[in-house]
Amino acid sequence: MRNLLKWYAKEFKDPLLQDPPTWFKSFLFCELVFQLPFFPIATYAFFKGGCEWIRTPAIIYSVHTMTTLIPILSTFLFEDFSKASGFKGQGPKTFHERLTLISIYAPYFLIPLVLLLFMLRSPYYKYEEKRKKK
Repeated sequence: MRNLLKWYAKEFKDPLLQDPPTWFKSFLFCELVFQLPFFPIATYAFFKGGCEWIRTPAIIYSVHTMTTLIPILSTFLFEDFSKASGFKGQGPKTFHERLTLISIYAPYFLIPLVLLLFMLRSPYYKYEEKRKKK
């Protein structure tokens, strides 16, 4: 696994995995603590079907994941990796390399966006108020 990680970081010039900054490590921590436990719970709820209680955790998960991708994608777009800044000259040098990195990370933004829209718009996961009959 370590060799695969080293190969990926070197091949795609991913500075966040070559020498992760503290803010990126905090995102990884949140992913392990909050996002990873969500997957088996969500899998159960979606396979069982009709579990309205998954709506709020799914919305929280999707918004949190999309929020963490904003600084990551911004780093790939706007950081000057040629300077000896926090990334020590590592990272993409051409616009094509930047787009390649963005395309690798983009599904982590797009899939939660689809989940968020599904949870907000789907009639199956909206709470219906139970009204008393008069």
